[in-house]
Amino acid sequence: VAKLCVCDLLVAQCDVNCCCDPDCSAEDYSLFTTCSVPVVTGDSNLCSQKAAVYSLDVEANPPERIFKLIDQVNPSIFCIHATNYKQALYLKSPEMPTPENFDRLLDKFGGASFSAEPDSWNLDTDAQNPPDVNETYRYEYGVPVQTEDAFLRLPSLVVSSWCSDENPAGFLVNQATKCIRSVSVEKCDSIQALSMLFYINSSILAVPKSSQMVNITVQSIVVQSLNGMRNLLHDSDVLRLPMVLDELCINVVLGVNYHITYTDTGEIIEAAAAFVLGAISKEALSIEQSFEISFTQENTEAVPLSGNPGYVVGLPVRAGFRPQGYPFPAGFLFAALALSSNKHSQLTILQSTSTQDCLAAQGARAPVLFGYNMISGCKLRITAATKCQPLAQTLLDVLKGQSFPEYVASFGNSQVQDVLDWVPITQLHISEQRISNTLQSSCQIPVSLGIEVKWTKYGSLVNPQARIVNVTATITTTTLKQLPSGRERIIPVTSSVVFTDISSPAEPGYKVWPTINIKLPFDFFYPFV
Repeated sequence: VAKLCVCDLLVAQCDVNCCCDPDCSAEDYSLFTTCSVPVVTGDSNLCSQKAAVYSLDVEANPPERIFKLIDQVNPSIFCIHATNYKQALYLKSPEMPTPENFDRLLDKFGGASFSAEPDSWNLDTDAQNPPDVNETYRYEYGVPVQTEDAFLRLPSLVVSSWCSDENPAGFLVNQATKCIRSVSVEKCDSIQALSMLFYINSSILAVPKSSQMVNITVQSIVVQSLNGMRNLLHDSDVLRLPMVLDELCINVVLGVNYHITYTDTGEIIEAAAAFVLGAISKEALSIEQSFEISFTQENTEAVPLSGNPGYVVGLPVRAGFRPQGYPFPAGFLFAALALSSNKHSQLTILQSTSTQDCLAAQGARAPVLFGYNMISGCKLRITAATKCQPLAQTLLDVLKGQSFPEYVASFGNSQVQDVLDWVPITQLHISEQRISNTLQSSCQIPVSLGIEVKWTKYGSLVNPQARIVNVTATITTTTLKQLPSGRERIIPVTSSVVFTDISSPAEPGYKVWPTINIKLPFDFFYPFV
C-alpha cells in the first residue's frame, strides 16, 4: 500500500500537495500546504490491512512530511479474510463471440449455470501475502517504459527551450514534444543525440523487471533537404549515421516517432521508430528536433483517443455504428460520418460557410468538441418552383450529414469491443405548425438540429473523469407552404450542441456508510445484547 498513490498524475514530476508522490523531494514537501490524499488503503472490504497515513509537520522548519504505516481493522462483521481467488485479482478481457468460437462459447456458458471456480483453492492464509505481492509484472498507465539500461527517453524541453534527454516515456501516455539542440558541423558525428543509433540501440523490456526484450525496429526513414523538401527512402533497413560531407552534416536526426504495440495485460510486444533525417550547414548553431510516441493495443484499429479514460475538454466526441448482423462481427463498425475524409469517426454538425447558402454547405462538417457549446447555421432560399419532398431530404442531409451515428463513446478511450461503453443516441422529432392564407399544398421540412450531451464526473473526487451518459438529437420541422409565382422566402436553418453537467455535488463533512438489507437471527449476538 506504500506504493499506491492516486494523486500521482504527472510522469517523473512532483504533483502539488500529493504527499505520496515518489517524485517529490524534501524541498517539494516543504512547500506543500496540505496532503490532498491523507490516507491510502487497498481493498476496503478486507478484515485487516495496512494503511499508509500522510501528514505535514507545519511546526518544523522547514515543514516536513510525516509517513506512517498502520494496521487498519475493518469494524464490519462482513469482510474478506483472505483473497485466495487469484483470477479475481486482475481484469481479464472477456472473449468476444465470433462465427468461429460461438459454438464453443455456447457449450461453455449457454447452460443454466457454469463453473467459474479456479483449478484449486488456496486456503493457506499464511501464503496470501508472498514477498513479491507488491511487485509489478505488467506495465500500468504512466509507468516509465523500461529498457535494458534505464528507460525509453523522449527528449523534451525543460526550463528553457533546450532539449533534455532525461524525460521518460510513460506507458500509454501519448506525447509530442519539440526542443532545440546545440550542434556543430565539425563534431556532428560525435553528438549522440543526432544519431539514429541513440534512439534504437536499447531494447525495451516487455514487462518491468523482466529479461524478455523487445527490439526497436526502424519503420521508415524520411530525408529532408535544406529547403524543407522531404523524400521517403525505400531502404529503411540501412542505418544512416551522421557524417560530414562538403561542409554539411548529413543524416542528422530531426524527428523521431515511436509507435508501441501492447497487449491487454500490459505487455509490450512490438516497438518501431520512424525517423526524419536532414542536413545542417556549418552556419547552423542549433536545430529543432521533434519527438512523438503513441501506443496501440494489439488486434485493435489505431483510432485517436479523446481522453484516457475520461473525455478531455476540446477533443472530438467519438461516435460509431452497430454493424448489421451484430454480434457477428463483434463490436462497433467505425464508419465515416458525413464525409469520407472524416476517417476517425467523430460526431459532427453543420459547418457555417461564408456564403451562408444551405445548398452549398452540403458536406461541410465540423467535429463536436467535448465541453464546447456550438451553434452554426445557413440560409435556405425558397421559390415557387421549389419541390418540397426533395428539399426535405436535402436539408436532412445538411443537418445530420450523410451518415448520422447511432452511438457515442461514453469515455474518451472506449474500445469498439466494449459494447456497454457506448451510449445510444436518442432521436426526437418536433413539428412547428405555421398557418398561411396563401397555401395550396404543404409538407414538413427540417429546419434545426439540436444535440444535447449529458455528462457526469466519474470516479475519484481527486481525479474525476468526464463520462457521457446520454445524448439526444432533436430534429425540428416546419410546414412549408406553396408560394405564389414570383415570390420567394428565406428560411434560417440552424444546428447546435449543448453540453450539460449532471454530476451530483459532493457532500463534504460526513461519510455515508453502505447498508446491507438483511435480517440477522435473533440470537446472533448471544450472550451479548
